[in-house]
Amino acid sequence: MEFDYIIVGAGSAGCILANRLTESGEHSVLLLEAGGKDDSFWFKIPVGFTKTYYNPEFNWMYYSEPEAQLKNRSLYCPRGKVQGGSGSINAMIYVRGQPHDFDDWARAGNAGWGFSDVLPYFRRLESHWAGDTPYHGANGKISISSMKEGAHAICGTFLEGSRQAGYPVTGDINGAEYEGATVYDLNARNGERSSSSLEYLHPVLGRRNLRVERNISVSRVLFDGKRATGVAATRNGESRRFHARREVILSAGAVDTPKLMQLSGLGDAALLAKHGIPVVQELPAVGANLQDHLCVSFYYRATVKTLNDELGTLFGKARAAMRYLTARKGPLSMSVNQSGGFFKGDDDETEPNLQLYFNPLSYRIPKSSKAQLEPEPYSGFLLCFNPCRPTSRGSIEIASSRVEDAAKISINALTTPKDLHEAVQGSKLVRKIMRSPALRAITAEEISPGPQVTSDADMLEYFREQSGSIYHLCGSCAMGPDARTAVVDARLRVHGMQGLRIVDASIFPNITSGNLNAPVMMVAEKGADMILDDARPLVERAPAPVEVA
Repeated sequence: MEFDYIIVGAGSAGCILANRLTESGEHSVLLLEAGGKDDSFWFKIPVGFTKTYYNPEFNWMYYSEPEAQLKNRSLYCPRGKVQGGSGSINAMIYVRGQPHDFDDWARAGNAGWGFSDVLPYFRRLESHWAGDTPYHGANGKISISSMKEGAHAICGTFLEGSRQAGYPVTGDINGAEYEGATVYDLNARNGERSSSSLEYLHPVLGRRNLRVERNISVSRVLFDGKRATGVAATRNGESRRFHARREVILSAGAVDTPKLMQLSGLGDAALLAKHGIPVVQELPAVGANLQDHLCVSFYYRATVKTLNDELGTLFGKARAAMRYLTARKGPLSMSVNQSGGFFKGDDDETEPNLQLYFNPLSYRIPKSSKAQLEPEPYSGFLLCFNPCRPTSRGSIEIASSRVEDAAKISINALTTPKDLHEAVQGSKLVRKIMRSPALRAITAEEISPGPQVTSDADMLEYFREQSGSIYHLCGSCAMGPDARTAVVDARLRVHGMQGLRIVDASIFPNITSGNLNAPVMMVAEKGADMILDDARPLVERAPAPVEVA
């Protein structure tokens, strides 16, 4: 079967590409997804992530290799195995990142990727609660809602405590004043998830020039010399081949895009030789430059009622469920990560380097798809932090030449002095804010790490023992001008190849300062424009002659 474009992966990026590339009707598109449909009720409601977090039906449930600096622990790395990808199973916090994140992309040699360049694409995808402003769009497909009105009352206490501790408070972390404490936005419409699958793909599934194949695993890209011509795939043991007249576009994510590149003969020559894979193009940066955010939580017992009290009983859960079902309101209509923000760890920082999450619910995430998210059995809340721009770099490597075998994920955490420093710095920031009069007034005790953890060494040890991935893997096929250190150029074309592009989180040159779903969707909007621009000379034909009777 032959199409103009083949997109591998119907995740946050792939769904947008499928919509934009078929919009004019001029191009045929095949979208291939290893998972199934996102037609369950649980994909629509914010609390549904607790049902997919440890569910192998909808989640690849990857784990990292043992992390030497984190007590040899293997970190859980959930990835969406469903239409919509990780954007169908995440906690829905909408954060673009800070402007300097993208300016750094441009400074690394990627013209057209500075903040002023990408802002129009953020605005394009948004239907934002603030309306049409210089920083936001009002007519996009992704609905951005504020949690200010529905957030639990103690989120206001967190904002006041941050102010008392000397930090700014901002009403729009994605606007001009991105530094400080805030109540987060989330991508939701009337209390339901607003994902790229639901907003971009579902409405256009009937387009005649779009074909979507689900539950199909792409095993390698096909080439004619240095040109990508299609993909080989399997479904239920049956081998299939699909051919692309124009381009193959990889949107399988930061883990599976480099894996597919390596299985296809694109990558480090020594790694490919180890697994008996012929080299099509040596690209040593494939799978390198992996980045992630590591987060650690501080648990507190409260002197006031929290969401633990509302959701800790069967009656409370039933009442919250009824409120959600009848009005799409209440705690089930929002993320558990209700407030937080960007903070400077000390006065020497030029930009905010730490992100906080203040949750009016203290809980342990269930490790079974059959379990519920259970609050701690006391009035409690969490305050978590993660460094915004870690400098440690990890890797993605194939484990074998078989597509069935998961790739090896090495986050390589805490391997630079900066990252070690910020692990302690973030702990001190949490403690400083918690010492504010407003937060002291609602705190009975710090449950974990507890008052015995006071020294820098103790704080670093707690981070080593308790931190985990916050599931923001990116950078494993980085964008840059040098094929020795990057995989794609500034137009997302794979170095040394023709007809092959990557459009997903793997192209990030450096991780952005926040949750990744928003910048991934921006990359897809911008990438779609690039693909269509590059196709335009081929499709601009003189009008067909008109026959005169």
